[in-house]
Amino acid sequence: MEPPPGTAEEPELRHVEKDVLIPKMMRDKARELCSDKVQAFTKCCQESGFLMVVKCQQENAALKECLTTYYNDPAFYEECKIEYLKQREEFRATGIPAKQRQQKLPTSM
Repeated sequence: MEPPPGTAEEPELRHVEKDVLIPKMMRDKARELCSDKVQAFTKCCQESGFLMVVKCQQENAALKECLTTYYNDPAFYEECKIEYLKQREEFRATGIPAKQRQQKLPTSM
């Protein structure tokens, strides 16, 4: 049986999912993948105080370059989109948000 006209095999994404939720997931994952540069920039800022704008330019540039590489990678977007769709499917099936599913349940009540 053929799918009804106008439907695609790929799941429909709402505007908020495409433009907000998936990019947020990308930012979070990119920060993890660039954690060494995030730590270097944070350390520099903590040590420099008000002079951080001048003293931490190199660390800031390295961090921006690392993050931008991930933000502009279409394969990384697709990877995050697939992960988002899995989480959305699990939520729709269970009604339990991913954050709550990841928390440990008490072993005794």
